[in-house]
Amino acid sequence: MPSWIHQRRNETADNTASTSHSTMPNTPLMQSLAARIRHQPGGNTAPIVRSEKGQLPMLHVPHTFQNNFVAVVGEFVGTFMFLFFAFAGGQVSNTPKPAEGAPPNTSNLLYLSLSFGFSLLVNVWTFYRVTGGLFNPVVTLALCLCGGMHPVRGVLVFASQIVAGIASAGVVSCLFPGPLAVQTRLGGGTSISQGLFIEMFLTAHLVFVVIMLAVVKQKSTFLAPVGIGLVLFVNQLVGTYYTGCALNPARALGPDVINRSFPGYHWIYWVGPLLGSLLACGFYGFLSIFHYETVNPGQDFNQWEAAAGPGPWHEVMDRHASEPKSPLLPSNGSTLNSTHAAAAESNC
Repeated sequence: MPSWIHQRRNETADNTASTSHSTMPNTPLMQSLAARIRHQPGGNTAPIVRSEKGQLPMLHVPHTFQNNFVAVVGEFVGTFMFLFFAFAGGQVSNTPKPAEGAPPNTSNLLYLSLSFGFSLLVNVWTFYRVTGGLFNPVVTLALCLCGGMHPVRGVLVFASQIVAGIASAGVVSCLFPGPLAVQTRLGGGTSISQGLFIEMFLTAHLVFVVIMLAVVKQKSTFLAPVGIGLVLFVNQLVGTYYTGCALNPARALGPDVINRSFPGYHWIYWVGPLLGSLLACGFYGFLSIFHYETVNPGQDFNQWEAAAGPGPWHEVMDRHASEPKSPLLPSNGSTLNSTHAAAAESNC
């Protein structure tokens, strides 16, 4: 790549960083937040590291037993809660069960889509700080491929999501009267090949939204759960009538295991989403090759990052060693002075 592109990228990053510094309020509370960003509880004073494409630091925590355990438990509970409320809404929507070959009931489709979309939105937002709120084995695969998750943790989380899908379907079957009516089935005369590609493209849409909003750090990342919930809502509106719109192997497997009924084409609900995840990762990789962030610069910084210490993209943001201390940070680089600390505590 020509050197002038890198030079322009660095200049843009520096200009954005200086702008963020000038607009950052110099208050004890902001200084306290900046200190918390730089120094995690427990005395960890390691520099904040931005991965090669700016993934969230949360997805690059140390690969330890404790962190893996929390990730597995968090993803199990989060996936269970997401699918429990989604399946419960689907049970209401599909009671009584629509006749085979009947035209689509748009009211039922809207109700079902809202149940899935808003259940995902609420639970992703709830667990976003804990595990990232993946709740989908193919999203887990995408994060592993994009470098946002260690492969070992990915395997563990993948398994917990599958088990959670079965558990949530079982609980819904026990709690609500009537047979479980939330299986994914082809409908409207959809062929197996059509169903496969519908699942693939809709999953690619979902996974790409997750990558761009939640994995790649940007100014709108704090609204990522909203975008993720809405994209599932839109995809459910489009795909439910034709395939059941699984987009998630855990969602497709759970009801079939509980009902002990597997159609001969059940495999499309695994292969389609997996291909869709690969397609989304491939497109993201294609954009990354050409440094897509230079097309619309200034979207990867905000005041919270400025408080932690701005720096050029894709570099270690360690200003303790190489650059003067920011006036917004404590002079000793480790803790706030007693006056500011007391004021920060009173504000909290």
